[in-house]
Amino acid sequence: MYRVVTESDGTLVARARLGDEVAFGELVARYRRPAYTVALSIVGRHEDAEDVAQESFLVAIERLDDCRKPDRFAGWLLTIVRNRARNLMRKRAVRVTEEIPFDAPAGGLGPEREAELGELREALRRAVGTLSTVQREILLLHDLEGWKHREIAERLELPAGTVRSHLHFARKELRERLRPVHQPEAGGRAG
Repeated sequence: MYRVVTESDGTLVARARLGDEVAFGELVARYRRPAYTVALSIVGRHEDAEDVAQESFLVAIERLDDCRKPDRFAGWLLTIVRNRARNLMRKRAVRVTEEIPFDAPAGGLGPEREAELGELREALRRAVGTLSTVQREILLLHDLEGWKHREIAERLELPAGTVRSHLHFARKELRERLRPVHQPEAGGRAG
């Protein structure tokens, strides 16, 4: 049986600095989803999050020599992502435009169920939007990406206890905000 050996971020950064495109490709593959997730937690739109993540990787390759702690590449990259996302939000605040409605039909669902899911999606989006940026990042990295508390703590350069605390309060806030969505109406039919 073969054992897959993954190189450390520090080793991949060192190789990428020497022009090894495969090494940088491995870093991109390793952190593409987390970069997207952090961007999405700030910008709130799929397309913008994809653009921010891609732009952040371009900035990272151009400035790879500025990464002082190669073993902490993820934290350095996610800082670039956060900064790029915040810049986009500032630019967006300057221009006032109408938002394009999101109506992606879900195949095979009846109109009633589709409407329910749409309402739930919108309630969840609004509830997540009320969280602080760091709470959104931690919640999405943990619950959506499956990162462990320790991984998030290392990547965001926060104490593990702080990560657990942010995650706890983010989930509590979501439960409170989503409770009215899940509670049946008074006097409604059961069953």
